Amino acid sequence: MPEPMLTVAVDTPVLPPGWAAEPKWDGFRAQLAVHAGGRVLLRSRQGTDMTGSFPEIRAAALAQLPPDTGLDGEVVIWEADRLAFERLQQRFARRGGGAVEGSQMWPAHYVAFDLVHAGADLTGWPYERRRAALVALFADHRVAAPLTLCPSTTDPAVAEQWLGWTAAGMEGLCFKRLNEPYRPVRSWRKYKVRVTTEAIVGAVSGSLSLPRAVLLGRYDTEGRLQYAGRSTTLSQAASRNLAERLAPAAPAHPWRGWTFSAGWGTSRSLEAHLVQPDVVMEIAVDVARDAAGRWRHPVRPHRVRTDMEAAQVPLFGS
Repeated sequence: MPEPMLTVAVDTPVLPPGWAAEPKWDGFRAQLAVHAGGRVLLRSRQGTDMTGSFPEIRAAALAQLPPDTGLDGEVVIWEADRLAFERLQQRFARRGGGAVEGSQMWPAHYVAFDLVHAGADLTGWPYERRRAALVALFADHRVAAPLTLCPSTTDPAVAEQWLGWTAAGMEGLCFKRLNEPYRPVRSWRKYKVRVTTEAIVGAVSGSLSLPRAVLLGRYDTEGRLQYAGRSTTLSQAASRNLAERLAPAAPAHPWRGWTFSAGWGTSRSLEAHLVQPDVVMEIAVDVARDAAGRWRHPVRPHRVRTDMEAAQVPLFGS
């Protein structure tokens, strides 16, 4: 299997001429290889062997794909009519009997979007030719769930329609040049859907006089301030502006005694300073959330909303 081809972020969802668009899935990027002799490898973008964590994908690949086949794609899990990335995290930690149990509780699918090997190395082929070979592979071998074929289009109107799938956890679009071979470079493009909304500043990293990032919350239906996510690093101007409006937290702050993760999937704690939760910030968020409704990726801070009170912020999970 070759090193994976990577993406670079773009700010426009418009599909340019000479490119194809695919939905951007909220899952684990993975290459799937079926070797002669019945060996199957499901490998993460970083090279980690994930085969033992997803036995249903291994079994399907062995039963449905011919030997000497290599695919690139995404492992996803659907739950409650949307993609559930946190279930993938839980599945990844399981092996053996735990992995089999996990496959029954939260079955995974493998969404194939590229064919890099089919009896021979196909990475030198242009995307358009590899895509045709991938479609033919699925048709000729009647490949079925949990293996599935990723949609692809050269029609800008169809690509625009896919942006409406964000309610199901779809993150946006990937763009791939039709005449480009498969190479280990950042040449594919990705567009992530972002929306502007508001949240309450409940804590900061850095210090109150020079906040580095903000930890944001929203009230739930019972009036409790729930942690919703954290921001990217503030600019110097935004940090100074926010510091002028922050006040130390009262003893009854609802987050007192809580710990906050320094990042998704890490056990390292973030040093946070609680503040009085009365400052509202306008933010840009993408569609990736965990099961509780927290933003999984750091949000982009826009500005302090001095014209808005905390009670006017949308409820947690909305």
